[in-house]
Amino acid sequence: MGRMKIRPDIFYCSNFIKTIYQRGTMSVQTDNTPTISPAVRRRAVIAAVLGNAFEFFDFAIYGMFAVVIAKVFFPAVNDINSIMATVAVFGTAFVLRPIGGILLGMYTDIVGRKKALSLTVLLMALGTGMIGLIPPYAVIGIAAPILIVLARLIQGFSMGGEFSGAVSMLIEFSPKHRRGLYGSWQMSSQGLAFSLGSLSAFLLTQGLSPEALESWGWRVPFLLGILIGPVGFYLRRRVGESPEFAEALRLQPKPIRSPLIEVLKRFPKEMMCGFGLIVVGAAASYVVIIYLPIFGVKQLGLTLGEVQWSTFLACLILLVLCPVAGYVSDRIGRKPVLFAAIVAYALVVYPLFTNLLESRSLAAMILIQCSLAVGMSFFWGPMPASMAELFPVRIRSTGLSLSFNLGGALFGGLAPLYLTYLLKGGHLMAPAYYLIVTAVIGLIATWALDFKKAQATQASWQAG
Repeated sequence: MGRMKIRPDIFYCSNFIKTIYQRGTMSVQTDNTPTISPAVRRRAVIAAVLGNAFEFFDFAIYGMFAVVIAKVFFPAVNDINSIMATVAVFGTAFVLRPIGGILLGMYTDIVGRKKALSLTVLLMALGTGMIGLIPPYAVIGIAAPILIVLARLIQGFSMGGEFSGAVSMLIEFSPKHRRGLYGSWQMSSQGLAFSLGSLSAFLLTQGLSPEALESWGWRVPFLLGILIGPVGFYLRRRVGESPEFAEALRLQPKPIRSPLIEVLKRFPKEMMCGFGLIVVGAAASYVVIIYLPIFGVKQLGLTLGEVQWSTFLACLILLVLCPVAGYVSDRIGRKPVLFAAIVAYALVVYPLFTNLLESRSLAAMILIQCSLAVGMSFFWGPMPASMAELFPVRIRSTGLSLSFNLGGALFGGLAPLYLTYLLKGGHLMAPAYYLIVTAVIGLIATWALDFKKAQATQASWQAG
């Protein structure tokens, strides 16, 4: 009898809580965007997230194997010069990223999200497959590094349009009160890509002799990247066009002469705010995930397997916590989460890096990478939704591309080259100072965010 009395109470309370929750969330849905079925929304999220993870995996494994690639393609008088050549080529991908971002961003805003994302994943597979198949310097001489540069340029062009297209798709398929959560899956997918990349590097490093790894083992992830292209293409071709984009076309059917000019002319402040957010996000990514492992091997004497294991743990944190941060930003707002996360991250960088230099141990490497990954997660998570909400649907991808690729190129992809050059001069604390400076830029951008004003500007632009 006691059990029968409790069950109605539990049922009543659970429905009461559910009713309150639904009232709180339904009130946010204020536009006339067509209703999306759960199955369609789920398919769109899977296509965007997995496709994005595939692309970032292809793009990032070059950095994971930078130490080996330096020996294979860039033989030099000393290790530092060899590493500098390798990270310089890593940075060449960012030369074409702004160009790819502008062209593919406008393409995405003109023809739609589906076609553009299908194109980017095929281009990335092409560039990655080339790296896996190019003979070493010892076989074809100077042609080897030239072809590596070409492959990285193809990857960079593809990556230029990936972020904006994937974020636009996720945001436009999401419920309005869950944009932070849905957008965070883009960043979580980067955590997945980096996790798989570092795990594959760790397993290959531990399972193969140094000679086998240098001879053929490092090529395995790149060759697998060729298979990623058809899989990602298949997933994305099965998704329909974004309903929000289709609705925007219906309401504003007149073609936009140049999405690029519209962004620069009408949304310069929004673009600069997005740029500032990307500066701190990209610098964190390429220093903590890509550069610190190189630093650990070359400056601290750690083994390649050790730093790859540490990187894997940090990437798992990003994978898990980014959606948590995105969800929290839906509940309490984007700016509070961004601001608190960047401040906390900036405050711990210096002491953690000092500890790393003093102890030169695997434990210290795990501590700094994992601690910074927690801070990164909480400004990475809300970042895609924060940036997407600054631009109207018809030019959203172009606005995102400009911010993402300029910030990523100047402060992210070229960071390993800057830091290797500074370390060559003996400035061992350079990575810590660099992360702190980029965090300050991110804080200024967060302080300048004004979503209400951005919405008003969007409404004025759409009406005009």
